[in-house]
Amino acid sequence: MAEKQVVVFKLLSEEYCVDIMEVVEIIRMQDITKLPDVPVFVEGVINLRGKIIPVIDLKKRFNLNAGSSDENTRIIITNVNNKTTGFIVDNVTEVLRLSLDDIEPLDNETVGIDKDYICGIGKFDKRMLIMLNLNEVLSLDEKEDLKDME
Repeated sequence: MAEKQVVVFKLLSEEYCVDIMEVVEIIRMQDITKLPDVPVFVEGVINLRGKIIPVIDLKKRFNLNAGSSDENTRIIITNVNNKTTGFIVDNVTEVLRLSLDDIEPLDNETVGIDKDYICGIGKFDKRMLIMLNLNEVLSLDEKEDLKDME
């Protein structure tokens, strides 16, 4: 049976997941250097073992109520298209294996969203996991802006 391994995390009360192959590591929240004149969802940059990495607050990116960080807040360090980026999430909960049969593609027209970064819904027990395509979270212009930050 074909499977996909995913990292599950929370934003507010909803559960999201990303393909584990896109995740480099998960770190605790740390001081972030703010940058001038960046989109509101770009928190700034961190220095991770000598590499400057832009950090995006996913709640702000998705226009969710931002709130503040706590001891559960994490930064998921990802590598998508050879671009290292950090994403702030409320809590990383687990790593799961989802059967490909339990992943429903999302019909964006029916649901009424035009967000390419939501690539499906994963069903696990009685839970529904919103599956994100991290490569689509940022527009081409936003990706270019981030490239300039490094």
